[in-house]
Amino acid sequence: MLSFLARRWRGEVPVLTLFWRDTLLVGSIVNVLATFVALAIVSQDGPAGLAAALHFLPLPYNLFLVAALWRAPERSPALRWASCVWLFVATLV
Repeated sequence: MLSFLARRWRGEVPVLTLFWRDTLLVGSIVNVLATFVALAIVSQDGPAGLAAALHFLPLPYNLFLVAALWRAPERSPALRWASCVWLFVATLV
C-alpha cells in the first residue's frame, strides 16, 4: 500500500491514470460505498454520528488524490480543476 501511495505522491503515475482510474473510478466507488453504509446506518435508526463519520471516512484519501494531481509533473489545468469539482461533489453528496 505504501508503494501505491508513494508512487502517486512522487508523480510516477501518469496524470491521466491518476485522474481517470484512481480518482474518478476507484475514488468514486470508495465514496459511494461509504455513503451507502452511512445511509444504511441512518435508515436503521443507528447513531447519526457514526453515519457521519463513515460518510467522511474517505475524505483523507480524496484529499490525497487531489493533492497528488496538483503535484503531478504533467501540468493539466483542466484535470486539476476537475479533480477539485470531484472532491466537492464526493464530499457533499
